[in-house]
Amino acid sequence: MATGRTHRPATRSRGIPEATVARLPLYLRALTALSERSVPTVSSEELAAAAGVNSAKLRKDFSYLGSYGTRGVGYDVEYLVYQISRELGLTQDWPVVIVGIGNLGAALANYGGFASRGFRVAALIDADPAMAGKPVAGIPVQHTDDLEKIIEDNGVSIGVIATPAGAAQQVCDRLVAAGVTSILNFAPTVLSVPDGVDVRKVDLSIELQILAFHEQRKAGEETAAGDGALPAAASRGAAADDSADQGPDGDVPAVMPA
Repeated sequence: MATGRTHRPATRSRGIPEATVARLPLYLRALTALSERSVPTVSSEELAAAAGVNSAKLRKDFSYLGSYGTRGVGYDVEYLVYQISRELGLTQDWPVVIVGIGNLGAALANYGGFASRGFRVAALIDADPAMAGKPVAGIPVQHTDDLEKIIEDNGVSIGVIATPAGAAQQVCDRLVAAGVTSILNFAPTVLSVPDGVDVRKVDLSIELQILAFHEQRKAGEETAAGDGALPAAASRGAAADDSADQGPDGDVPAVMPA
């Protein structure tokens, strides 16, 4: 998942870096699974492995929350679930509207994970008059003519755009004008929004392209291994190049097409 643009400073009001915020849902998912199995405590190494990060980074992330664990015991699972849920704003109910009820929009409406994670689908909206009143996931679809009233009546601040690319910017503009300040964009286009509005973009084709890059690189490494190891000087040069490309946390930045 990638952001369309960044609208807020690199740190939140409590001084939590955006990179840490992006990992909190991963920790919460792993902790929720442990909680469902009635596991009382977890070590940083076990939780890091479950979340797919290294343990040093996890401990640093949790230090921003004021959680340091207990030596020899680990972290209290239920308390961490509460802490992270509170930090992410999931201790309250967030009404969400989904605009564009095609195949993708309908699949999102039918996704059962929203409610258990603090989100309530308040309305489904589509521009097709034939869709009006048609129930999807038990919710009647409403026409885009009523978008502003729907947002006001339901106190919506989060909108999901699942329209074709050509309609996405207009829908985005209407959502923002109606008071929506956070948008999850599934349309294959980059949205332009004013400061104060956050956009998260989900583009499956980009994710597949990144995977293709890694597959190609692995194939090249296998070919090189079959042809013999790199000369020592070349190997050192490659290592230096890799180091130069790493971000401040030692992560290789994601490769995104222009």
